[in-house]
Amino acid sequence: MKSSQYHEEVALGKAYDSRLMKRLLRYVKPFKWMVVVATVLLLASSGLRVSMAFLTQIGIDDYIKTGDLEGLGTLALIFVGVILVILFTSYGQQFLMQLLGQRVLHKIRMEIYSKLQRLHLAFFDRNPVGRLVTRVTNDVNALNETFSSGVVAIIGDIVTLVLIVAALLYYNWELALITFLVLPVLLGVSFLFRIKVRRAYRDVRTRLARTNAFTQEHISGMTVTQLFNQEQRTWDRFDEINDSLRKAHHRQIYYYAVFFPVVEIIGAVSLGLLLYFGGVRIYEGTLTFGELVAFIQLVEQFYRPIRDLSQKYNILQNSMAASERIFELLDTKEAIADPTAPAHIKRFDGKIEFDHVHFAYNDDDWVLKDINFTVEPGERAAIVGSTGAGKSSLVSLLFRFYDYQKGAVRLDGVEINKMTVSELRSHLGLVLQDVFLFSGDYAGNVRLRNTDISDQKVREALSRVGFDRFLNGLPDDLHTEVKERGSTLSTGQKQLLSFARALAFDPDILILDEATSSVDTETELLIQDALEELLKGRTSVVIAHRLSTIENADKIIVLHHGQVREIGTHTELLNKGGIYHTLYQMQFSREFSKAAEAAKTT
Repeated sequence: MKSSQYHEEVALGKAYDSRLMKRLLRYVKPFKWMVVVATVLLLASSGLRVSMAFLTQIGIDDYIKTGDLEGLGTLALIFVGVILVILFTSYGQQFLMQLLGQRVLHKIRMEIYSKLQRLHLAFFDRNPVGRLVTRVTNDVNALNETFSSGVVAIIGDIVTLVLIVAALLYYNWELALITFLVLPVLLGVSFLFRIKVRRAYRDVRTRLARTNAFTQEHISGMTVTQLFNQEQRTWDRFDEINDSLRKAHHRQIYYYAVFFPVVEIIGAVSLGLLLYFGGVRIYEGTLTFGELVAFIQLVEQFYRPIRDLSQKYNILQNSMAASERIFELLDTKEAIADPTAPAHIKRFDGKIEFDHVHFAYNDDDWVLKDINFTVEPGERAAIVGSTGAGKSSLVSLLFRFYDYQKGAVRLDGVEINKMTVSELRSHLGLVLQDVFLFSGDYAGNVRLRNTDISDQKVREALSRVGFDRFLNGLPDDLHTEVKERGSTLSTGQKQLLSFARALAFDPDILILDEATSSVDTETELLIQDALEELLKGRTSVVIAHRLSTIENADKIIVLHHGQVREIGTHTELLNKGGIYHTLYQMQFSREFSKAAEAAKTT
């Protein structure tokens, strides 16, 4: 399946896929000693369980029938000892396999999260966050049973079955064959159960992913939902999706509820046949009463691993489907990858070059066409244009969020796709219009876990953008809690924090992408002085709708329909009377009209 289709839930493959299992077992390799010890303990436990039937037969025939109470007491102690050994071996096996499962799951989760951090932004454009969260949580958890009670337990069930069959044939091959008569029916029921459960499980996984995606999206967009009074419609849609998930779970539960009683009925029929024909053998003197009791014990044990194997099949099916989706994600090609032999900037000056660059998000639907301009070291450049002109796409290319198809983008003469992404971005700083804040505190949202940035440096950055006045009176100062996504902060306060973040990281090149468009006039005045200091002596690129904010730029680049149409200073472009002049006049007239209306109302 192509990565572009990854957002669709994949259909379930084979119940057992050797290729997927080999990949899963690679995670087990560092802990193989746990598997070896757990297998030995499980085999010992299986053998001891079968031996209890032999002890029962000996107790009845050799001690109870003969009245040997002393021997019976000794045998009882041996029986208790066997049970205790089974208890400890089972405990050890379960503990080791659960421990193994959690260690493997931890390793897989970290690998998935690491992969998600390296994937390009186009991947996240195509894949809902809820489904990606499902990969990290539900799908990884589905693998737990494979390691804790799956593969090793299957070995134990098979060994137990072999031992029981051998013991049944040893006691009486005729009764064993009578017992085996119901096996075709049992196998048929198990086969039908596997088919039904497989379909039900596929429905559950699909609907669970849809539920997670819908929940994540609508909780994130709760403001819009409430603003437009869509609570009831959203609730109705969630009820529909949730009800679909409930019904899928009910189907899965139904098949389990039918299967296990049917197996019990088949076992009861087998036991009834066994009692009848076994009684006849006792009457004829070809079978002892102790042997019949031991035989019944073995038959009861015979059906337990068969039931377990059917359940293990479902576990294996779940893990194969989950691992297929996990490896689909892990195998997603990283569109923005580091070169094998990266180039390095020997002496950083801050020169930016766009050399006949073409870029499209989809095939040949060009967003940028033949972009050609240079920003010299220390120069302040501005990029303007109407909505959809391609301004933000330029920034995305510079940071290698996406790769261009034609031309070249260079930083100090080095093409950026010849550099490692980490080195490239270490020279760049970006302040966006839509500021994302993490849960934590103010200091953490400025330094972003960079321990090289001290509290003092954070405080200085916040002070330089005027945010220190908002800290006054807060209970924990810099370490006051910031709610998720900064829900308790105004848009202007979030913007100031983003400027402080850029100041703290002190980048060589600073890009401001509509950074002041959501800031009120008072807040904008607060940051103007800080911006002047921040931009001084370093290369900067400013993208702004407010043309008044870039009048002092050294160079203004005008984009129109994905092409560079004009380049010059503010004065030069106004005198030219082209696109920039038109944009400036339109914006000036709008602002004048707003001011006039405001004056009338007052």
